[in-house]
Amino acid sequence: MNENNTPPFAASSPSLRLRVCAEALGTMFLLATVVGSGIMGTRLSDDAGIALLANSVATGAILYVLITMFAPLSGAHFNPAVTLVMCLRGELTWAHSIAYICAQMVAAVAGVLLAHAMFDLPIWQTSGTVRTGVGQWLAEGVATFGLLSTILLVARHTPQAVAAAVGLYITAGYWFTASTSFANPAVTIARTLTDTFAGIYPADMPGFIAAQLIGAALAALLARFFLPER
Repeated sequence: MNENNTPPFAASSPSLRLRVCAEALGTMFLLATVVGSGIMGTRLSDDAGIALLANSVATGAILYVLITMFAPLSGAHFNPAVTLVMCLRGELTWAHSIAYICAQMVAAVAGVLLAHAMFDLPIWQTSGTVRTGVGQWLAEGVATFGLLSTILLVARHTPQAVAAAVGLYITAGYWFTASTSFANPAVTIARTLTDTFAGIYPADMPGFIAAQLIGAALAALLARFFLPER
């Protein structure tokens, strides 16, 4: 890998269209997994702990696969918070960042609808699951801070381990945060559209996103402290 984490066999940088498509496909599969595994977990067991275990393991596993698959193409952000931090660090232009974020948002919704279709549920739903309060907001800030710190620091020191590190962090985050670690504005918006295990009540979405952006900003500052040469 070179300094840009581009495989040595890559003749040139992928086009913006290819990168946006990679972000969209990866984000869609991520949300289909998050929502679909939650549905499967609750169908197979009445135990919420077992359902969360299924949800967390499936999400961590698909993140490893998707990051390994798409990182050489787009960087495998699948997350507007990640894209914004990379833009602020000068690793992505504003124009490209906007294209990434639009693709992530649309694809996240598509992933939720795909999960509903696979399980023969009503395609359009609105979540009734309340997730609010200081503890939940703090949890989302911590979850996003940890995720961005993992990405930035591991990418610098051990880039080949990013996929595993992110997958493991999110798996752990499901269990050690009160919010079950959404850590992603696109995921948060899309999950308002599912009245299943993974849902979040639409009115609770702004608090989660605000906490996520604060956590991402703090992680960017931490990276500047530990990696001052960047």
